[in-house]
Amino acid sequence: MSFPRQIDVSAILSRVSSLLTQRGYQGYVVGGFIRDWLLDKQTDDVDIAVSGNALDIAREVATDLHGKSILLDEANSVARVILTKEEQQWQLDFSSFPDDIEADLARRDFTINAMAVELKQFATTGAAKQAQSKPIDPFHGEKDLKHKILRAVSKQIFEADAARLLRAVRLAVELDFSIEPGTEDLIRRYAQSISQVPGERVREELLRLLSLPQAAQHLSYMDRLGLLIALIPELAESKGVAQPTTHFWDVFEHSLKTVAAVEALIGENTWEYGCGDMLAAAPWSDSIEQHLSQEVSKGSNHRVLLKLGGLLHDIAKPRTKVVDDTGRAHFLGHPKQGAAIAAGILERLRFSNKEINLVESLVYHHLRPAQMANEDSLPTQRAIYRYFRDSGDAGIDILLLALADYMATRGPLVNVEDCKEHCHLINYIWTEHGTQQAKASPVKLVDGHDLIDTFGLTPGPLVGELLALVHEAQASGELSTREEATALIHRELGKQRCNTRATN
Repeated sequence: MSFPRQIDVSAILSRVSSLLTQRGYQGYVVGGFIRDWLLDKQTDDVDIAVSGNALDIAREVATDLHGKSILLDEANSVARVILTKEEQQWQLDFSSFPDDIEADLARRDFTINAMAVELKQFATTGAAKQAQSKPIDPFHGEKDLKHKILRAVSKQIFEADAARLLRAVRLAVELDFSIEPGTEDLIRRYAQSISQVPGERVREELLRLLSLPQAAQHLSYMDRLGLLIALIPELAESKGVAQPTTHFWDVFEHSLKTVAAVEALIGENTWEYGCGDMLAAAPWSDSIEQHLSQEVSKGSNHRVLLKLGGLLHDIAKPRTKVVDDTGRAHFLGHPKQGAAIAAGILERLRFSNKEINLVESLVYHHLRPAQMANEDSLPTQRAIYRYFRDSGDAGIDILLLALADYMATRGPLVNVEDCKEHCHLINYIWTEHGTQQAKASPVKLVDGHDLIDTFGLTPGPLVGELLALVHEAQASGELSTREEATALIHRELGKQRCNTRATN
């Protein structure tokens, strides 16, 4: 058993071991920490199983090491101690084992997580002893580690905790392991149990899975295991729903391919269905990279939620499908209905309001970039301004989703020239937005005081509306001086007076 370099945890564990010995308790380092150590992966999260009351022991450890103790599960006696030193943080999770350590390991999820090492073997004076130690390994987890296999400890692991269904896929993906066939069968058998897991736990596992490259493939694997539809039953309606001939895939496969196209656009994988060379014309910059990496809520950022938006963007198509007299299918209003359905799904899975609002905007506006252009011309400056005004912080996210949606529409039937035009359109909208920001930001032509003093207006909504009108015209390049702004306000006030007389 060899340990990774530069991991300063032995001193902490040695101190914990001393505290337990003084009180006559046994302690073992267990689970993922041992797994990662055997894989030569550095980790700052340590699971410790103790023969005494884990809640009391965690409080004592926190006091002794000047950390913070947090109760995780009072019924099952689980507590966490967080230790911080300079810029590094360690997380020690304490749990109680009532019988012996092997009985404790038998209750764990996968063989690679069902290994333990006696805590006293981590004494700082025993580094050589550590290197020679063999873990307690009743289920041959070390052998499965060697062969890169994820295997259930028992047939009851998903009955005990259905969140392990998602954890199995996520762990296999993170470690680049294969789930062995027997465990796959167990997942299929218990897949529907995922609906009974609290949304918060499902959200955490789903976000971790989506944060990994090639998430589209992982979602497809989840579907083959029966997990994806169990998790989001609304997607079941989209399976087999045919689309117009411009589409290569049905609604469900198109949604998965859209996630794959998103990942191609953000550099996480390659796009295998043509159009690849043309993607150089798609918008990308350091500022977009930084935007996608911005945290939205704990555990999520724009990049991950963009993938989720790709999965859900056509969620309402089955419910809105109508076929006209010519036999052509239409999905009128599916973005609006889809936004409401997506919001309901994310509320059920306990996503934050900020996360829900972002994905809702992605679904609601995903067709808008393509609709901004006329058949023979690019979008007007005013249309671009209004798009970013309405989409706010999701503006670039929606542009990327719109392009991914197009890529996943034609698939292998894509026309190179059409693809080039779509990339050019999206890049044009983004570039012109930057130009508009540069025009509108530095110079404020008029403000609220000007409107009140010059036009005799009183503070209220009308002042805000007029200022927004000036800002829009300025960003669109229609005016650039104070005189032009004042003239625009005169005209607008004149129109309003005319409309008032006409209605009286």
